[in-house]
Amino acid sequence: MDRSNDCAPVAAGGKTLTRDEAVAFLTARVSPIDGTETLALDLALGRVLAEPVMSLIDVPGWDNSAMDGYAIRHADLAAHEGRLPVAQRIPAGAVGEPLAPGTAARIFTGAPVPEGADTVVVQEVCEASDGQVRIPLDVKAGANVRRAGEDIRAGAEVIAAGTRLLPAHLGLAASVGVARLVVRRRLRVAMLSSGDELVLPGEPLGPGQIYNSNRSMLMGLLQSWGCEVVELGIVADDLESTVAAMARGAREADLIIASGGVSVGEEDHIKPAVERLGRLELHQVKIRPGKPLAFGEVQGTPLLGCPGNPVSLFVTAVLFARPLIRRMQGIAGELDVRPLQVRAGFDWPRPDKRLEFQRARLERGADGELEVAVYPSRSSAVLSSVAWADGLVQLQPGRVVERGDPVEFLPFGELLH
Repeated sequence: MDRSNDCAPVAAGGKTLTRDEAVAFLTARVSPIDGTETLALDLALGRVLAEPVMSLIDVPGWDNSAMDGYAIRHADLAAHEGRLPVAQRIPAGAVGEPLAPGTAARIFTGAPVPEGADTVVVQEVCEASDGQVRIPLDVKAGANVRRAGEDIRAGAEVIAAGTRLLPAHLGLAASVGVARLVVRRRLRVAMLSSGDELVLPGEPLGPGQIYNSNRSMLMGLLQSWGCEVVELGIVADDLESTVAAMARGAREADLIIASGGVSVGEEDHIKPAVERLGRLELHQVKIRPGKPLAFGEVQGTPLLGCPGNPVSLFVTAVLFARPLIRRMQGIAGELDVRPLQVRAGFDWPRPDKRLEFQRARLERGADGELEVAVYPSRSSAVLSSVAWADGLVQLQPGRVVERGDPVEFLPFGELLH
């Protein structure tokens, strides 16, 4: 339970870290997990590739037609004044005979170009009648032929290890004949919610109690990031319960994420529990909302402690838990999201001294161009603002923003992937 959302946590050496410094700090202190499994393509969506995918074949496997039309020897056009008898018909899935000199073959998209042909002429420019076809003389040699191996060569790497697999990756693997993929096992993340006031949805509320929205939101985030969730439940606001939950998380998971209890109030027990079981390495980040943020290790297992206010939890999860998780999952490349430059559809006359992340969404301005609108409330307790938004606008410390100024937008489409 957070008694003070405004108490700024501090890094182990006493320095308040910026957002970029904190992401670098966190991702440098964890490593990709061990363990792999082999899955059929249909089961591999969203998993992280552990071994690269190598092509078993050339793609295309043969010279083939890029269009419906006529396969010819280009040299025959001038010799026969563009008029050629149609000697054969080659649909996709069939293999034609070698093309006799001075003839054309009716051919369809994807069909193998017959031996002897070097050009495919699209049917729209041809005139066919009485078993012959008339072809313009200005056709370019080699047109509309997809050469064998021009896309992929047998033995080439087509998907790199560390790729989080999307539908296009599965299709690509299938196209080169690969039926099974070696992927990393799922990252196991233990989550706990701290607070005597929390009640699960569906149960009656007592005096001073609230429903635990953080559990459902954090579980949804972890599942969208491809994690296996170990639920530690609602932890009472006392040190021994917090220590016991953390110890269980360290035994059963690769990472522990706590919501609530990370500030410095009398009822905030995450920090002393971490210090009893391991060590605290980070306890301050210079952002708004979400300043209370803790990172350390519990019996060798990394722990990230996030604020209990729902908006602050969401913001710290997508900004810090996401790159941390991606690093532990072994995802290659950039772990963070690059902001988009978008026009502000709002004024921001009273900036904070810290980097701010306000709930925002893209809308069409009066001129039809995209601009960013922000939610009217800055409160970190208004969870409806997150459902309203489709991203976060990143506002630099001390910067006054006027309508029309460029601002940095982080789309949920990236943050939730």
